[in-house]
Amino acid sequence: MQSFVSKPPYSYRVEPGVPDFDDRGPVTVMDGECVLCSVGARLIARFDKAGEFRICRSQTTLGGALLRHYGLSPDDPESWLYIVDGQVYTSLDAMTRAGRRIGGVGLLLQPLRLLPRILQDWLYRRLARNRYQLFGRNDMCEIPDPALRARLME
Repeated sequence: MQSFVSKPPYSYRVEPGVPDFDDRGPVTVMDGECVLCSVGARLIARFDKAGEFRICRSQTTLGGALLRHYGLSPDDPESWLYIVDGQVYTSLDAMTRAGRRIGGVGLLLQPLRLLPRILQDWLYRRLARNRYQLFGRNDMCEIPDPALRARLME
């Protein structure tokens, strides 16, 4: 699994299948039915003091289009994107980069960057493929957290 997607910056802007969206700040695309992703989304909403992060569920038209643009499937449990300044990152690398930008509790992910890439990818794949069994399912949109709802991109 490649953690950095090698397409030109902002290439999604010229892709006819990707709807226009506000990309002035960091955007995360994650599974809106995964409890672990929902917890991550709530942490972003709570600790992103600058209020710059936007969250897009992979189940939305925009989320699916972005994933497909970068060669990922919206149905693949390993599909997690972090888009910042037109550059796109995936996998555990995406999560640690997002965590570093958020700061606070997000910094707890930083030691994972010390692992060799192959081990990071293995760990991420194991967690992603078993997340429903380990943590269950919910609907991110049903979370009554106004700070989170304000960041959701539909």
